[in-house]
Amino acid sequence: MSEVHVVSKPAATQSDAQSPLIDRWGRVHHALRISVTDACNIRCQYCMPAEQVQFLGQDKQLTVDQFATFVAAVAPLGVCNYRITGGEPLVRRDVPQLLQALRNIAGVEELALTTNGMLLAEQLPDLVDSGLQRINISLDTLSESTFRQLSRRNGLDRVLQGIDAAIADQRVEVRLNALVLRDVNFDDIYGLVEFAKDRNVTLRFIEFMPLDAERSWTLSRMVGGEELRSLLTRRFGPLNPVSDATTSQPSRDYEFASGGRVGFIDAVSQPFCGSCDRLRITADGRIRNCLFGTEEWDVAKLLRRGATLEELQQLVRLAVSAKHPSHGIADPKFRPPERAMYQIGG
Repeated sequence: MSEVHVVSKPAATQSDAQSPLIDRWGRVHHALRISVTDACNIRCQYCMPAEQVQFLGQDKQLTVDQFATFVAAVAPLGVCNYRITGGEPLVRRDVPQLLQALRNIAGVEELALTTNGMLLAEQLPDLVDSGLQRINISLDTLSESTFRQLSRRNGLDRVLQGIDAAIADQRVEVRLNALVLRDVNFDDIYGLVEFAKDRNVTLRFIEFMPLDAERSWTLSRMVGGEELRSLLTRRFGPLNPVSDATTSQPSRDYEFASGGRVGFIDAVSQPFCGSCDRLRITADGRIRNCLFGTEEWDVAKLLRRGATLEELQQLVRLAVSAKHPSHGIADPKFRPPERAMYQIGG
């Protein structure tokens, strides 16, 4: 079981409330990932079990008002960038209401969403009208049969419709995410790059991480960023590092001399923990200071009893103060968290 903490000390002082969130290693925290649900409409191998998944009941999930209250507590501490995740966040129909609530909170600068794209085309207008600025869409293959093998569901056509709709809407920035499994979609990498180049969007390759529910992760199934960069250079020509990349972002972005941009999130082979500025809140109201962490801080309990913003801030500070210098995947004693990716938030 993950270790869960609750606040038990006096409320923070006014000076505490005005100071930024800095951990013991000097990292200043500016980003929060908000998982609004653990439910999903597909069952990707690298994330979820194939069958018999029990999702949180609605009574166990935080409400829009509770998420907004939490953001109102952390925004004054310098947390300005917010990403809505899941599960698949768009299976929850009140995401536009959440975006509207967040954009009205002082200190909120960026609102982003990560989605598998299957419900995006129909919901996109409401999302953008509500304040959404950036969308990351998962696209692991352009083959329907491979999509079915990887996600255990049909629906690639709906994903592509969502991508086209998002690209056509000039108000929102679009990025594509691809996760490559050597034994499933390794042959898709060139087609995915060409797809992104043709549409002038950034494609980011994400290394397979030991966060899948079925615990099938192996180093041999993972395709590392270094290998991908070598293969793509041979096919498309030199890759030049992007100079305007934000150092705290997980992706290391490059541009092809021939045009087009590609990024690599090498979370396993080249960890970026030293510049990590992210916190997470799960759909059931647990603060996590690391995707791979085994500790959680129960903020749902505070929210449901109407805690003050100072009490919420104090719990966040406890979580930040306990953050480790790295996720420790390379440590022989490393054990993945009990919760899988879909339960934590991507």
